[in-house]
Amino acid sequence: MQPYPIRFLKNLNRGTEIATVLLNHGFGDLIERLGLRPYLHWGRRLVSKKAAEIPESLTPARRIRLVLQDLGPTFVKFGQVLSTRPDIIPGDVIEELSLLQEQCPPFPSEEAKKVVETELGKPVTELYAEFDEKPLAAGSLGQVHRAVGRDGTELAVKIRRPGVQAAVESDLALLQELAQLLERHVPESRVFDPVGLVAQFTRTIRREISFRRESRTMREFLKNFEKDNRLYIPRVVEDLSSDSVITMEFIRGVKPDAPKEIEKYHVDTARVAIDGATVFLRQAFEFGYFHGDPHPGNIRIRPDGTIALLDFGMVGYLDQEKRERIVDLFLCVARHDVDRAMGVVMDLGQPAAPIDKSLLQTDIRDFLDAYFGVPLEKLRVAQLLNDFIGILSNHGLRCPSDLMLLIRAVITLEGVGRQLDPKFNLALTLSPFIERLIRERYSARNIAARATEDLRKLLQAAHDLPLHLGRTLQKISEDDVKIQLEHRGLDKLIVEFDRSSNRIVVGLVTSALIVATALILRTAAVQSVWFALPLFILSGLLGIWLVWGILRSGRL
Repeated sequence: MQPYPIRFLKNLNRGTEIATVLLNHGFGDLIERLGLRPYLHWGRRLVSKKAAEIPESLTPARRIRLVLQDLGPTFVKFGQVLSTRPDIIPGDVIEELSLLQEQCPPFPSEEAKKVVETELGKPVTELYAEFDEKPLAAGSLGQVHRAVGRDGTELAVKIRRPGVQAAVESDLALLQELAQLLERHVPESRVFDPVGLVAQFTRTIRREISFRRESRTMREFLKNFEKDNRLYIPRVVEDLSSDSVITMEFIRGVKPDAPKEIEKYHVDTARVAIDGATVFLRQAFEFGYFHGDPHPGNIRIRPDGTIALLDFGMVGYLDQEKRERIVDLFLCVARHDVDRAMGVVMDLGQPAAPIDKSLLQTDIRDFLDAYFGVPLEKLRVAQLLNDFIGILSNHGLRCPSDLMLLIRAVITLEGVGRQLDPKFNLALTLSPFIERLIRERYSARNIAARATEDLRKLLQAAHDLPLHLGRTLQKISEDDVKIQLEHRGLDKLIVEFDRSSNRIVVGLVTSALIVATALILRTAAVQSVWFALPLFILSGLLGIWLVWGILRSGRL
């Protein structure tokens, strides 16, 4: 039998809940393969029966969504992160995961005030002139209350949910264990990189759960856009903020998906759409630091037509090299440059397995054919990026997570722009940024800087070469060279060997009990007979269990 997963042993109740939810949604076979059956209160027969009861109308993709939904906020957020990775996750699963919504009731206002008082060291009545008991909004990590500062400023107070950090860390440990079990026992899952996906999610949610980090992000955005009057970033009140509390300026405005409310402001929605796209593209291509979740709920249009951004828990980073690869992608489309496009795809995509370069080149050519010569005003950036992601996905190429976050954010942004103005075209706003980046790339200053950096790296490599060569020769002379070997195709053999060894052990134990019983029965004492009877029954039951297990499934 497989041992209990270590992290599951540390949290048996949660482990049992996860196994039960998987069972309820028809993943009994997965429970068996992952070795989670010991966490169930029922046996293998019920697992098989339960799996058979799942209606055919519930597709595997929908059942995956239901599992994550039933397991609570951390798993819902994990599903939301997975929905941003169409380069790895199949389209039908992405479609289902995009339906995941956080359904968390607000926690009592007394608990909220207690968090504030514990973090800031004073009673709420001393910190704020007013503090509304009813929260404005609630999520899995926290909730927001309206307040008024001692100076009369209208404020929003974001408070972390009590106990959420410990709960998230516990679930992250279980997710890591599940991912490792998947890769170990379900070989077909390796193409999705479960361990890598959980690692990405771990980084993402730890960023979100740290309100101090979010405060720093807001200050950084405020600094970057202090001279751009198209974007408004709420000011953070430093003295009333901590790692569990953010007190910030309250923003009055309406969401971009509320056209009737926007009409009351009498603003030019077409101009607002262009301004919103422009400030986002500045974030990504000028600063390399962008809001990762620009959906309507995180955007407010103010009465003067300026755009305010909310919730900076999810941000992405783009280094100069990735920005240049994105520029190259659009240049390849404009020039129908198949060879260069191959280079861009290989630079951006990380192959999960050997790829067929001939087939990849054919797909890239088809991709470029579809967009070559399309007038800028008719180009749909979201469709182009989706098709590009499709190429990566079809060939097992994994896109860097921050780049995927940018692509999904751009796709969301184009949708928001069209809600404001049906004629909005993101390509017309994007084009000037691409042109400027191209000019900067080939400017005399950048060429000189790049040549200087390349020369520095070359000189550094020449300087380090004797040192590295000496270390290598020393290791060889000391017999300290380690060669890593990767075996392929032996997983099934190892599993079968494990099962066979289990049967042998049970068989030997059963034989030993039978021999012991026979030796005891040779004695004439009545007491010995009564002592031997339980041993005889036990050996018989073990024998029956062994034969039944072999005949039924080959497992113990």
